[in-house]
Amino acid sequence: MAPVKVTMEVGTDGVAVITIFNPPVNALAIPIIAGLREKWTEATMRNDVKAIVLTGNGGRFSGGFDINVFQKVHATGDTSQMPDVSVDLVVNTMEDGKKPAVAAIEGLALGGGLELALGCHARIAAPRAQLGLPELSLGVMPGFGGTQRLPRLIGLSKAVELMMTSKPIMSEEGKKLGLIDAIVPSSELLKVSRQWALDIAERRKPWMRSLHKTDKIGSLSEAHEILKVAREQVKQTAKNMPQHMACIEVIEEGIIHGGYNGVLKEAKVFKDLVLSDTSKGLVHIFFSQRATSKVPNVTDIGLKPRTVKKVAVIGGGLMGSGIATALALSNTIVILKEINSEFLQKGTKAIEETYEEVSYITANVRGLVARKKLPQDKADKALSMVKGALDYSDFKDVDMVIEAVIENVPLKQKIFSEIEKVCPPHCILATNTSTIDLNIIGENTTSKDRIIGAHFFSPAHIMPLLEIVRTEKTSAQAILDLMSVGKAIKKVPVVVGNCTGFAVNRTFFPYSQGAHILVNLGVDVFRIDTQIASFGLPMGPFQLQDLTGYGVAVAVGKEFCSAFSDRTFKSPLIDLLIKSGRNGKNNGKGYYIYEKGSKPRPDFTVLPIIEESRRLANIMPGGKPISVTDQEIVEMILFPVVNEACRVLDEGILVRASDLDVTSVLGMSFPSYRGGIVFWADTVGAGHIYRSLKKWSELYGNFFKPSRFLEERATKGIPLSAPSSTSSVSRSRM
Repeated sequence: MAPVKVTMEVGTDGVAVITIFNPPVNALAIPIIAGLREKWTEATMRNDVKAIVLTGNGGRFSGGFDINVFQKVHATGDTSQMPDVSVDLVVNTMEDGKKPAVAAIEGLALGGGLELALGCHARIAAPRAQLGLPELSLGVMPGFGGTQRLPRLIGLSKAVELMMTSKPIMSEEGKKLGLIDAIVPSSELLKVSRQWALDIAERRKPWMRSLHKTDKIGSLSEAHEILKVAREQVKQTAKNMPQHMACIEVIEEGIIHGGYNGVLKEAKVFKDLVLSDTSKGLVHIFFSQRATSKVPNVTDIGLKPRTVKKVAVIGGGLMGSGIATALALSNTIVILKEINSEFLQKGTKAIEETYEEVSYITANVRGLVARKKLPQDKADKALSMVKGALDYSDFKDVDMVIEAVIENVPLKQKIFSEIEKVCPPHCILATNTSTIDLNIIGENTTSKDRIIGAHFFSPAHIMPLLEIVRTEKTSAQAILDLMSVGKAIKKVPVVVGNCTGFAVNRTFFPYSQGAHILVNLGVDVFRIDTQIASFGLPMGPFQLQDLTGYGVAVAVGKEFCSAFSDRTFKSPLIDLLIKSGRNGKNNGKGYYIYEKGSKPRPDFTVLPIIEESRRLANIMPGGKPISVTDQEIVEMILFPVVNEACRVLDEGILVRASDLDVTSVLGMSFPSYRGGIVFWADTVGAGHIYRSLKKWSELYGNFFKPSRFLEERATKGIPLSAPSSTSSVSRSRM
């Protein structure tokens, strides 16, 4: 590994160039910060140094503070490991130093990296360098003075927007805003920066300390109004997360009492936020997502992914067309097969209609079409990558097939028997099934080493998770190839074992079941949805059921009732809703009323149907509704999910517990700031979850019965996320 260091070279022009070396993104690790302080002090004291240029090695300025330090603080609770960068280095040594400094920015300057640049007296950037303060996405806020300097350089409104959204801007926009002083070609960056620094030293250019600027802040009344609007937006968009409000308060402190006071408050609040549950959860998810790319006996045995140039997708419905769209956007040739021309036309039309939507929503292409940064020929090329087909004649040279038809076992078995015969021997045979055991789907095939699950989440061209399902016979090469395809189409691939529902849907099948038990115990359906949304999920279980359609609920329910009959609840409610002519959002009428142009609103005419369901279910103790607190509603729905997660972990369905955290966040929209389902359960405590489930199982039946794994962990005081030496790893070859 390349050494982590800070170097200084003094030229004959009297400019000291201080360079950060910490590949790949020049993160500000503790030794780097110490090195910066040492070199800056040396440059200040040397008589042959007139000015300073700060830059990063390898075409990148700095990606920000080393997040590994956060992990250490979270593990120990000791914030003294966090160095004093803001006051000691950025204010005293850099900004108020005796010699002017210019930041020479290339590639990226994010988080603490940008904050160092803000502490310099000018900023020169190469074209298309990324600039941003994304700290709020990790549960903290800018801690090296960014909350004070950014508003003074670009204005309060835009600065608040950049911090609240954590989204970077390009150096071109930074120049327009006043963040960047000049944009020059990469080849000229150091030369121009050196001269700029000398010009400041010789008073030909202004020696500007951004913490002292006030001209872009505006009046106190204007600032008050901007921050008032920001607070209202945060209440809507960042519920349950303290860092956004804390950041606004620190910005306000600096506006009212001056930039230096703002810096002092920022440093204190930053350390408080580092220890918050929100920061712990978000940092956990950050590292957990990166860990998913490491799969034992797949990514560590010297295999290389094969190139997948052509993919066939069978089924042009909602899922199939979404998968085809994602592939086409990554310049993969796609054959979209349907059973007749009418269905095929619908599938290809869906791709054309979703293309613009994908361009706006997906991280890598959002805004390109809207801002006309994606040339028309490239847009046309993406659409031209898809070819429709009604038979298998174009399958003779495909590298992968993804079957995405309805959840019908005989149909899927027939398709796999057919494609095994017509596809080349290297072709990966994948299914997008969300629940059906892969061994059943591939029962009639001989190429079981090529059969794999490629479970996308709806809508497939937007949702970031790809659940890769392996059987005991799936080859490591097939897994590696599909992981590579997943990354190419901007998904996060997570490898899981084979069972009914796999990792995500299996873990979360008790979610809607628990909600239905509560309703049939007499709890108000709209109160349940409100509490789950307040917890942090995008919507409650009943609105979600409206969205996905009742047919899906019935089909999936049958699969789980068959596989896990000892712990499922058959609610009469869905059948009653269907009989009454309701089908959720599909026909505008479910638990909620759906009208174009307005938000869903509760449909109170559903209440008599719910009463009929309660009468048929007959599970209310003594025929009377139970009394529960808001917290108990959340726990009675989510603790059974944790319980099933314990079974999934015990059976070795995943490589590691944190994989289930990632899949719960990316696949089920579990709030990322809670760290995922297992991480959250550990914060609540296995003991409390076990005792609650045991009590409810005695009152309301086996659905709530604690698993052996949960009981063992609770009794011994072991975290649920701790690796298990007894899990049945061989089941999934993890």
